[in-house]
Amino acid sequence: MAINALQSAASGLSALNTALDVTANNLANVNTPGFKSSRVNFQDLLYVEKAQPGTINANQDQRPIGLYLGLGVRVSGTQLDFTQGAPQSTGRPLDVTINGNGFFQVSVEDSLGNGGLAYTRAGNFTRNSDGEIVLANDQGRRLTPQIQIPQEAQTITIGADGQVSYTVAGQSAPVELANIQLATFVNPAGLKQVGENLYVETAASGPPVTGDPGTDSRGSLQSNFLEASNVDPTRELIELIRTQRAFEMNSQSIRAADETLRNVGQLIR
Repeated sequence: MAINALQSAASGLSALNTALDVTANNLANVNTPGFKSSRVNFQDLLYVEKAQPGTINANQDQRPIGLYLGLGVRVSGTQLDFTQGAPQSTGRPLDVTINGNGFFQVSVEDSLGNGGLAYTRAGNFTRNSDGEIVLANDQGRRLTPQIQIPQEAQTITIGADGQVSYTVAGQSAPVELANIQLATFVNPAGLKQVGENLYVETAASGPPVTGDPGTDSRGSLQSNFLEASNVDPTRELIELIRTQRAFEMNSQSIRAADETLRNVGQLIR
């Protein structure tokens, strides 16, 4: 019946609306440092079985194919793409990009992150009034483990291994302060997005494994650079057009099913 076509097309419109929302969010964050784009995964719904393959027909032969009517589609999930964004030169010593795997750790409220920790690829850091290294955003999340740079520090350097050092007036030798630690996950796509360019641990991501940059599978650090968003505007615009066309086709299916039902209703007159 055409009613199934209406329901299938309606599920398609709902799923495509979600895809449109995800694409719009990707494009909105094209300039967000360290942002990772998402894609929508679809899956078909249940099927009405009209005839089962393998059954014996009137000629005592096995039916080679079945007869199934699908009931539409739904969004099965959104999948993060952790492809590394391009490095952008900023000339600021506290801007740091990760070349490879890993996340910076920042402190958050216990209600937001597991154990009061969240993770980010954004390396746009600065100092707060206490000299602590914090994210340069409206919340000023502290880098974890905390690193406090003295007020008298002049030239600040962050090495590829995460070593933070500084110089003071009258001394040529740099003073080594502490190491920035990175966290890695078995399944980073399983991290929970909580806004502010932050992710928190979930059962799907597995627990974080922390260590110095450049060790095990962790990437190295590069100061004076920021990792740009990995959103490809061209690909997203193409996806936007595809979504729009698919939306139009599902709308046509609804119109066709509606016309069919109208014609059936007129048969009884």
